[in-house]
Amino acid sequence: MSPAGGRPRLSFLTTAYRTEDYLAGTIASVLAQTHPAWELVVVDNGNSDTIASIVRRSSRDERVRLVRQENRGYRGGVMAAAAVACGDHLCVLDSDDEVMPEFTATVLDHLDAHPSVAAVGCDAQLVLDGDERPALRSYLESLGSRPPADGGDVLTVEDVLGGRVPYYTGAIRRDAWEAVGGYEPGVEDVDESVLIWLRLARDFEVHLLPDRIARYRVRDGSLSRDPGKLEEFERSLIRTFEVFAEQSGDPQHRSIAQTPVRRLRYHRALRRARWSFVDGDVDAARRLVRYAHAQRATLRAGAVLLLLHLPSGLLTRLHPLQQRLAEGGHRARQRILGWGSPLWLPARPGSGRDRA
Repeated sequence: MSPAGGRPRLSFLTTAYRTEDYLAGTIASVLAQTHPAWELVVVDNGNSDTIASIVRRSSRDERVRLVRQENRGYRGGVMAAAAVACGDHLCVLDSDDEVMPEFTATVLDHLDAHPSVAAVGCDAQLVLDGDERPALRSYLESLGSRPPADGGDVLTVEDVLGGRVPYYTGAIRRDAWEAVGGYEPGVEDVDESVLIWLRLARDFEVHLLPDRIARYRVRDGSLSRDPGKLEEFERSLIRTFEVFAEQSGDPQHRSIAQTPVRRLRYHRALRRARWSFVDGDVDAARRLVRYAHAQRATLRAGAVLLLLHLPSGLLTRLHPLQQRLAEGGHRARQRILGWGSPLWLPARPGSGRDRA
């Protein structure tokens, strides 16, 4: 409940699983809000006594509530929080990320000034695990997205399909959340944090703010450092776009959705080609690069294909050089962005999302 005993205007929904090292910081960031009309629902998504103890120890504020349950996965944790939340707007907040003190005030002021808006997205600082200093690029900048104008932009389906996906922590009006299915979208193997913004932009008025009013932590377990997770994540994104385009029924959406799908397939094929080349399977590398070039006819893919048709003796000498270049490029990307994936979308499951 709010300090005045009334209904909170904003409910933070946090599911916690194996994030004992970060959860206290997440709770502290909510407690530091300059606007008081919030509540925080923390779901101990696994009946962990340690998680429950952290919540109880971190705050005696009545606005912080604890729900305990067996592990129902990330979606199940978020939806359990939503089921008991009392706020007019719902806001997913992972248990290793943080919101800036002005988050609640910023989004509620914008919603008050624009009563027709059903959801507000924002930008965020990127923070590499172990280094609390913000990265050079913000969340939206890391996507290659142009920054919103002062005061915010209207977010369209075409924007989201093109890669302009808001930071997942945004304020969503309760009726809009329920209308689009929240984080239980009714289909499997999709990225719910992308699909919900697609559905919201399709059915409601959504605004995107330029303010960096959250902190997105990129942890050591990020997808860029786990090829298997990265492949799984890409499959979920491809399915997300294809499912949305099919359900939309709009031929234009189907056409636009092909752009991110082809981009994802292009990068995946080039990455697999590199793995094949390092393993010495040049024929497989060539096939994969040809497939990548068919998805996107870039100079990069064309140049790699030409290199792969060099005489075997030259390829043998290039092999150790290619490994050094790949490793060096990966380290550079990690320093700048926090992940090595060439995708337009950050590898969010490397954050605090439990998929068990």
